[in-house]
Amino acid sequence: MQWLEVRRHAPTKKGAARGRGSHLSAHGVALARAVGVGLGPFAHVVTSASPRAIETAVALGWAVDDTVVLPSGYVAGEIEHHDQWAWPRPYVRYAELIANGGGLAAVAAEHRRIWTEVVRSVPDGNGALIVSHGGSIEPTLVSCLPDADHSLWGKAFGHLDGVRLDFEDGRFTRAHLHRAPSTRA
Repeated sequence: MQWLEVRRHAPTKKGAARGRGSHLSAHGVALARAVGVGLGPFAHVVTSASPRAIETAVALGWAVDDTVVLPSGYVAGEIEHHDQWAWPRPYVRYAELIANGGGLAAVAAEHRRIWTEVVRSVPDGNGALIVSHGGSIEPTLVSCLPDADHSLWGKAFGHLDGVRLDFEDGRFTRAHLHRAPSTRA
């Protein structure tokens, strides 16, 4: 068995500081350090190509082995930016949207392909880490475990929230959701 940890990036700078120096806020770096203490070990670390994802992996305490371009989970006409925060049962809603077979289903399938490729790259008994983005992790998680009771998974992922997925016999078998401490500075 292998396992895959997927985490949303840490909090970023806002206002005039955004885009200058590090993309993460000082609070984001401190929070990632705290969360990183309990993570791992990882045989392979992959992030989105976004600087905030790369910096999050480093702040978590892990060197980045590779970056990938990940398509956005926000698909015009299906799900707009941060819609998931207004849904009372976001994972149930994502399952409904994916079942429609539109653009979100294609995005989730592409992420699932990448997640599968990453976890297959590690030896048996080892894990991998992916740092990604809210709005993309949630539909992919539903896509990886389409028969799970999505109503039990709670709210959409906040900063540094994540999931550990067990991977056995070429497929994802269980999800263990993890919530980060409060991200308010």
